[in-house]
Amino acid sequence: MSTGTLSTTDASTDASAVTETITRSVWDRYRTLVITVINLSLFFVIWQLIALSEVINPLFFPKATDMFSAMYHGFVDGTIGPQLLHSVQNFTIGMLIAAAIGIPLGLLMGGVRILDLILSPYVWAMTALPRVALIPLLILVLGFGNSMQLTIIVLSAVFPMMVNCMEGVKTVDPSLVRAGRIFGANEAQLYVKVILPFTLPFVISGINQGIARGLVGMLIGELLGGGGQGLGFLLDRAGDQFDAPMMYATLLLLAVISVGLVQGMRWIERRAAPWRDFARA
Repeated sequence: MSTGTLSTTDASTDASAVTETITRSVWDRYRTLVITVINLSLFFVIWQLIALSEVINPLFFPKATDMFSAMYHGFVDGTIGPQLLHSVQNFTIGMLIAAAIGIPLGLLMGGVRILDLILSPYVWAMTALPRVALIPLLILVLGFGNSMQLTIIVLSAVFPMMVNCMEGVKTVDPSLVRAGRIFGANEAQLYVKVILPFTLPFVISGINQGIARGLVGMLIGELLGGGGQGLGFLLDRAGDQFDAPMMYATLLLLAVISVGLVQGMRWIERRAAPWRDFARA
């Protein structure tokens, strides 16, 4: 009689444990999505309530519903679409060029001392130099249009990537490099098998910083010398026309692009370096 009671109790405990495990697994899978949806919903509800109270002049702070309406009609009538496409194309090309230059050169500067001594003063100087100061020179040399915009995006994004990769290589444990050489690895194999995996977090961080700087460079180029194209031009025109809903809609699109790119890089990092999630667990 007692044995049957114990068996029933054990079965109930096992079922509860399985149910709890399944519930926890479902929550872990959708936690980020649920929290994000709730967070954004509260943000826009608070925005709408503040705008309705007219504590801030509606000319400068429109209702969230007006902003979304302006965004919808902007896509429907073709006001936003071509400008968005122009900015995304230029930004993508500029970032690819910056990554192709900044990541390999940064890794080399971190590992080759003479190269670091020669190039690092120029790299640090360009990293600290405000990009807006280069616009008059770039307009003078390249004129208005895509060439100038691409150049300012590349110059904005390449140096954060280079600096992060360079500093990442300098943090590599020397014992790992010595072990690689003992096992017969050449310089190329050391970079691929030892240095690059170790510095991958620095590379991802550099790309994220490059994304932020590249977006700023893209806006600067489109605002000051875009030739009437891009989200920067759309933002500038909305400001000139006191079209606050369109201005905020453009800013929201820029925020979505930025967050989407950073989250995409985090996803790539989780796939390329899964041990980092394990270390944070």
